[in-house]
Amino acid sequence: MSSSLSFVHAHIYSNFLKREVDVTILLPLDFDKSSVYPLLLFNDGQDFPALNLSETAARIQHAQEMRPMIIAGIHANHRRIDEYGTAIRADYAGRGAEAGATTSFVISELLPFLNEQYNVRLLGNAYAGFSLGGLMALDIAWNHSEQFSVAGIFSGSLWWRQKAIGDGYEDFDRIMHAQIRETAAPPRLKCWFQCGSNDENDDRDGDGVIDSVQDTLECIGEMERKGFVWNKDVFYTEVAGGEHNPSTWGQVMPQFLRWVSKVLD
Repeated sequence: MSSSLSFVHAHIYSNFLKREVDVTILLPLDFDKSSVYPLLLFNDGQDFPALNLSETAARIQHAQEMRPMIIAGIHANHRRIDEYGTAIRADYAGRGAEAGATTSFVISELLPFLNEQYNVRLLGNAYAGFSLGGLMALDIAWNHSEQFSVAGIFSGSLWWRQKAIGDGYEDFDRIMHAQIRETAAPPRLKCWFQCGSNDENDDRDGDGVIDSVQDTLECIGEMERKGFVWNKDVFYTEVAGGEHNPSTWGQVMPQFLRWVSKVLD
C-alpha cells in the first residue's frame, strides 16, 4: 500500500499573470486517464509537504472514505500579496490588485489544461485555500460557482477591507462580506470554514473574540441572510488551540477531505 499519492509538477505559462505558474498535481489511487475526475484545487500548493496532504489523502482513499479525485495546488511566488485577494477590488493598501488576473488564469488557463492532461471535469469542482488563499478561493467560487460549487476556507483572511483601522473603518468595509451582501442572486455553494482559537491575538472591537473567528462567523452570517443554511450549505470547524499555520490546517485536513467527498456532486 502506497503511503502517498503519486504526483507531477506542471509548469504553465499564464498570459494573464505574465509568468510561469508551478502547479503540483496529486493523482488518485489507480488513476485512469479514461475516467473523468472531479478536481479539488488549492491555493498555496507549495505548502503541500508541510500539510502532509499527499499522505493524508492516500490514507483516506485507501480507507474508501474519499472518492477518487485530482488534487492540484497552485504555487504562490513573491507576488502572492498582489495575486491573491478579491477580484472585485484591491484592499485599502492596494494589495490584491492582480486577483482578477489570478481568477482568469484559474478559469481560462488552468482548468482547460487539467481537463486536457488529466481528464478533470470543467464544472462542479472544489476550491480551497489557507489565509489569503482561502479568501481567494471563496471569491472565485462565489463568482464562478458553475466551475467551483464547493469552497474550503482555512483561517481565511476575511478581514480584507477597503479602509484601514483608524481611518474610519467600519465592519461594512470588509470586502468579501460586502460582496456577499450586495449579490442579488447568490450562487449555489457548499462552503466549509475553519478557524483556530489561536489564529491571532487581534481583537479590534475588544469583545473577547479574536478577529479571525469574528470575521469568519460574520461572513457566514451574511451568507445565511442570503438563504444559506448552517450545517447544510455552510459548515464551521473551530480548532481549540489551533494556530495560523500548516500544522493546524493539516490536523483538520482529513475532516475536510471526507466532507468534500460527500458534498461534491
